Amino acid sequence: MGTRPGEVAELLAAAVSALGGAHRDGQVAMAEAVAQCFNSGEHLAVQAGTGTGKSLAYLVPAIAHALADERPVVVSTATIALQRQLVDRDLPRLADSLAPHLPRRPEFALLKGRGNYLCLNKIHNGAAEAGDDQPQDQLFNPVASSALGRDVARLTAWSDTTQTGDRDDVVPGVPDRAWSQVSVSARECIGVSRCPFGSDCFAERARDRAADADVVVTNHALLAIDAIGDANVLPEHDLLVVDEAHELVDRVTGVATAELSATALGVAQRRAARVVDAELAERFEAACATLTSALFDARAGRIDVLDEELGSYLSVLRDSASRARTAVETAPNDPKTATARAEAATALGDVADTASRILASFVPAIPDRTDVVWVEHIEDARSGNRTLLRVAPLSVAGLLRARLFGPTTAVLTSATLTVGGDFDAMAAAWGLTGSTEAEIGWRGIDVGSPFDHARSAILYVAAHLPPPGRDGVGAAEQLDEIAGLIEAADGRTLGLFSSMRAARATAEIMRGRLTTPVLCQGEDSTAALVARFAADEQTSLFGTLSLWQGVDVPGPSLSLVLIDRIPFPRPDDPLLTARQRAVAARGGNGFMAVAASHAALLLAQGAGRLLRRVDDRGVVAVLDSRMATARYSGYLRSSLPPFWATTDGDAVRAALRRLHEAG
Repeated sequence: MGTRPGEVAELLAAAVSALGGAHRDGQVAMAEAVAQCFNSGEHLAVQAGTGTGKSLAYLVPAIAHALADERPVVVSTATIALQRQLVDRDLPRLADSLAPHLPRRPEFALLKGRGNYLCLNKIHNGAAEAGDDQPQDQLFNPVASSALGRDVARLTAWSDTTQTGDRDDVVPGVPDRAWSQVSVSARECIGVSRCPFGSDCFAERARDRAADADVVVTNHALLAIDAIGDANVLPEHDLLVVDEAHELVDRVTGVATAELSATALGVAQRRAARVVDAELAERFEAACATLTSALFDARAGRIDVLDEELGSYLSVLRDSASRARTAVETAPNDPKTATARAEAATALGDVADTASRILASFVPAIPDRTDVVWVEHIEDARSGNRTLLRVAPLSVAGLLRARLFGPTTAVLTSATLTVGGDFDAMAAAWGLTGSTEAEIGWRGIDVGSPFDHARSAILYVAAHLPPPGRDGVGAAEQLDEIAGLIEAADGRTLGLFSSMRAARATAEIMRGRLTTPVLCQGEDSTAALVARFAADEQTSLFGTLSLWQGVDVPGPSLSLVLIDRIPFPRPDDPLLTARQRAVAARGGNGFMAVAASHAALLLAQGAGRLLRRVDDRGVVAVLDSRMATARYSGYLRSSLPPFWATTDGDAVRAALRRLHEAG
């Protein structure tokens, strides 16, 4: 049946009036475009700048269509913060304001993956006792073990009082290792019909609420699991809204990535040992030990040619894990061990499937491969150094095209979707273009922004600086530039760096040169640091990737966004370099299609931290001369808002001083 765009505009006006908002042309244009998309079945990409009010612009037509068609609309987000904003603030207020204008009050629900909810069967039947799935080094650490025991005891007591079983409702929170003792993944679940606690299951209750809702809010990871996997975890739906859509490809890639590591193999060994005979357990343990040893000595980086030794180790691991899994799955059904067997079968299956996938990925010639394999060494002061063998899809475009955009009509929206001035790069990454199959209908619109970018902000490119060095730490000239800009702004600076090493080193140097406070990511939780930054106008905050995309600090506390260098991917990034090579093999420009697009999107996200409300003013300073001199500089600048641009440092510092004095 659907809803006419005109009706949606009337509903939006009623909602905005009830909520005390103001008419915004971009918001109305977006709402009408979303309504038209839902009616026509044509996919829609919408770039809606900060301040547009895009949440209302898609929620109003989503609610109207859901009630008219009696079919839910799914809204997917990338971040917990936006999920909470939608469920705790936007949707309740919107439901109240629209209720008088609709046949009934709209209902909404938040749905997460099963692993986010307590498993009562695991708690009461003791499938995994505290410590079973811990890394070996922590099992012999009395402090870690006692902390884990206390957390598990607290969660067990909490299970008797909680109404939701939702991990986010645990205050204070608990580490992953504690939560894993009281939760199961979807594949580890023994099933509601076999579970003695099925009627009280928190995950099933959440699914029941979602099944009755008009709008179901979820995240990109669960959306990917629903699309890629065999089981439907979301309610049946025809209409989909993907907010923070610039994150979709990375989140789906993450879900489609598999890995083998000492930790994962150790968990599989311990789970298997509880439910298989000694001979099978020993064979699997030996295969795990051999591969773990080989990974420890392996060089980090992409693997294009699989040597015989590693191939042999993977084959033995695959076969031993498969035999153990078969033994678990064919064992007599004992209700007392059902959960333990389900966990063991899942862990063994993951190991066997991943080893098999890695081996299969090397069968085609390099130009025809669809998976990328690499070794990664991770240094972590808290959890210790780890080595991972990973396999990921070269592209998820075909997957998204077939499994997500084929069955549904989708709206994809974000403040930053145009790369190099158009939607082409994002559309290709989503699988909406570039396929030899039948064309998928889609269109892209930019509804603009309420901000007057040219009057509100300056884009300063420090063209006089030497190109940044490889070590990531600024040269003396760049450090002088940073100090001068922050002094002129009297603090009030968000420093976005290409690496944590650069952020920490620069923060330490600035603390010795500046009279205003400097915070650095990693010194406290990111949320706490952002709160301190927002509370004190003279404070500066330095950090890396999560700050590029997650900071919302309106007002005078943020007048200067510093970007130390163009955020190209690391030259040794195995997945992105493989994607560049694939583009080049097809005759394209791999650097522009992958590296420059990646940098352009991050630059737009970083620059978007500056103007958060219409009266904000300030400077985005890019301290990388290539932004002015390189052949690709125009492409990068066209991805940014239309700020007033200059390379005159004196003029910028004077503007920052005037801004500080006026504030």
